[in-house]
Amino acid sequence: MSAAANALILRGGRIMDPANNLDIIGDLGISDGRIAFTGSGSFPHGAKTIDAEGLLVTPGIVDIHAHLFVTGGNFGTWAGEYSVPPDNFSFRAGVTTIVDAGSAGWRNFGLFRTTVLDRARTRVLSMLNIAGFGMVGDAAAQHIPDLDPEKAAAVAREHRDIIVAVKAAHYAGPEWVSVERAMEAGERSNLPAMVDFGWFVKERPYWRLVTEKLRPGDISTHCFRGPAPIARPDGEIYPYLRQARERGVLFDLGHGAGSFLFRNAAPAIAHGFYPDSISTDLHVLSMNGAMMDMAATMSKCLALGMPLNEVVARSTHRPAAMIGRPELGTLSAGSDADVAVWNLRKGSFGFKDSVGGRVSGSARLECEMTFRSGSLVWDLNARDAADYRTLPEDAGIRPGEYLVTPPDV
Repeated sequence: MSAAANALILRGGRIMDPANNLDIIGDLGISDGRIAFTGSGSFPHGAKTIDAEGLLVTPGIVDIHAHLFVTGGNFGTWAGEYSVPPDNFSFRAGVTTIVDAGSAGWRNFGLFRTTVLDRARTRVLSMLNIAGFGMVGDAAAQHIPDLDPEKAAAVAREHRDIIVAVKAAHYAGPEWVSVERAMEAGERSNLPAMVDFGWFVKERPYWRLVTEKLRPGDISTHCFRGPAPIARPDGEIYPYLRQARERGVLFDLGHGAGSFLFRNAAPAIAHGFYPDSISTDLHVLSMNGAMMDMAATMSKCLALGMPLNEVVARSTHRPAAMIGRPELGTLSAGSDADVAVWNLRKGSFGFKDSVGGRVSGSARLECEMTFRSGSLVWDLNARDAADYRTLPEDAGIRPGEYLVTPPDV
C-alpha cells in the first residue's frame, strides 16, 4: 500500500488545539492513524484532501461523564437500561474518548468490561463505583458494608489500563462514608475520586465537601446542580469555590437530566469560574431531554459567555489530564488522530437547562466530521464522498454477488 493511501489532509480549516496554544488557519495532516502536522506540511502525490475551509478543527472531544453499562432487564438503573451503547452517541457529537462514570462497581466491573468496554470503537475508559454493584439502583449506594475500599482498589489495580478514577454517587445518608471510602480506594490505587454528592443534606454541606474533604485532583461533578450554593443574592459567587479550586479540587459540569441549572452556571461563568471539564452525564433520560449531547452542552457554555478556546480546552485536553491521560485531547504531532470538525453556526438559538430554564445564544456547534485514530467515523454532510455518478458500476456489489439484468419486455 502506498504512503498516499494512508494519508489525509484537512485543508484550510481553523485549527484550535488549546493544549498547544494553537489557533490558526491551516492544514491538518493525518498519516497512519496519527497526526502528521498542523498548519502546513506535505504528503506524497495522491493523498486524500478534504476541504475544511470555514470549519473549526479541534482534537476529538473527551467526555468524562457518561453511563454505558447497557444491561437488558435492569430497568430504571444506570447499570442497566438507562445506559447507552458508547458508539451510538459519541462520534456524532465529536466525541472520541468517553468515560463511564461509575456505572459498575468492584463486584460487576469484569462483566461490564467484557460486554461493553472492550467491544466499543470509541475509546472507552471507566471509573469504578465504590458500591460493589455500582449503579444498579440507589439502594446499592446506601449499603455501607459493600462500600469496600480494599476490594475496590484491588479491582482498580487489576484494570488499571482502563479505570481512571473511583466514583462515589447517590449516597443519601448524613455521614461522609461514601466519599471517604471512595477517596480511600483512590489512595490505595493511586487514582482520583469523582463525587456525585447524591442527596444534599444539611449534615454534610457541599462547601465542606470541596474545601475540607476532597483531595487535590479529586473531582466534584454536577457542579451547577440546584442545591449547590454558587451565587450570593448580590450575584457574586461564594468565596469557598475559589478556595476549593486553589486547593486543587476540580469541578466537572456533568449536565445530566437534572444537574445543570443556568441560575448557577450563569453567575459562575460570568465571574470566570468555569468548570474544569464540560461533560454530558449521558444516559437515556438526558440524551433526549435538555442535555442532548456534547455539542449542545458545549454550545450552552458558549451562550453563557465562555470563550470558544476555553470551551474547547475544557472539552479536550483539560478533562484528559484530569483522568491521567494527558496524551489525549491534543493535535500534537505523533498523537492519535482523534479529530473533530465543526460548523460553528451563527444565528439565533435557544438552549434549555435541566429545569426548563432558557437562554439565547448567537452560536451553536454542529459536528461535521469525526475521525478516530485517523478513520472517518462521522460525516454529516458527506464531505468525504464522491458524486455517485463517478463511482464504478460494480460499487456495492460484493465478491460472489452478481447483478443479473432482467430481459427487456
